[in-house]
Amino acid sequence: MKKKSLFEDAPDIRPRGIRRGMDISEILELMGGTAFEARNVYRGARLFESMINDKDVIWLGIAGAGIAGGMGGMVISLLKAGFIDVICSTGAQIYHDLHFAFDLPVKAIHPHWDDDLLRRHGDTRIYDIGIRERETLEAQDVLIRRFVRDNHQRLSGEDLGSWEFNHYLGQWTDANAPDPERSFMVWASRLGVPVFWDSLANHSIAMNLLKCDLEGFPIRISAQKDILDSAAIAFAAGGSGFVELGGGGPKNFIQQTGPTISQILGVDFEGADRGLQIGTALAREGSLSGCTFGEAVTWGKYKKTDEAGLVQIWGEYSVIFPLLAAHVLNRCHARSTQSLVKRIHESRKKLVEAAS
Repeated sequence: MKKKSLFEDAPDIRPRGIRRGMDISEILELMGGTAFEARNVYRGARLFESMINDKDVIWLGIAGAGIAGGMGGMVISLLKAGFIDVICSTGAQIYHDLHFAFDLPVKAIHPHWDDDLLRRHGDTRIYDIGIRERETLEAQDVLIRRFVRDNHQRLSGEDLGSWEFNHYLGQWTDANAPDPERSFMVWASRLGVPVFWDSLANHSIAMNLLKCDLEGFPIRISAQKDILDSAAIAFAAGGSGFVELGGGGPKNFIQQTGPTISQILGVDFEGADRGLQIGTALAREGSLSGCTFGEAVTWGKYKKTDEAGLVQIWGEYSVIFPLLAAHVLNRCHARSTQSLVKRIHESRKKLVEAAS
């Protein structure tokens, strides 16, 4: 007896052509009818769209050097549309974001240089991004220290979360930079979007805080406060969606909110509803930090292993992220900002009471 095909109910693949004038969403839909990573990219676009339309609290994780490469403009577009509610970035990308607000030199170069020669000329690079040591990096260092001195009374009271430091830094940049509209940090501060660092020590801002300490302007930033406040945001959210550009610390920081609540604080919590990651890391040798989505479910980082709600796109995010951002800006209505900065203290109180 002939057995029924297990594929019988699956969608048919039909060759489809590209026509003149197709918009980005139509192209992504066409990709979704093909195979391999193209189909996965379309799944990711639809998932991002669902997060927005279902009013998830959407977290954006930023690893890698995309912001230094000019991708902050795409983040700004999503912030202004209300499609990002919380950000966790490496401190390095927040530092580099500020170059654009202060009009410090950042150049598009080719990646094949004699690096010894660049060093002698005072040039630094991140692959094909050219940055001057004195005119960009040292100038930015001076500005960071000036910010701390100008705001030391406000910054030096109780321990700060990194999101508080970054909120004040965004406000100060808005008031003092010649081109503040170029900075996603400025827009986050304007819209009340909290911006966390994934690490308190692994970046140039922290290096400058050391200098401030030695110059008599010490401040204290608390990792524990960051952990509590990020978990409080997740706890108070009606639904959460995580969008992760690369892996690394930002991915793990965002995903650890669930285990912080359930495993550490002992509060009943099932994890985030949806997750989307774009990256090139592999699971087999451990570089897919924070583990695969399936593994993440076992840790309580996500509610369940739902293929529609957890999409891992294998690819370099400077190629993939613009497609997804363009799709949701094309298809989704703008949302009102949630201004979570104003609500963190209340959310923290609720979580602490639940854990008591």
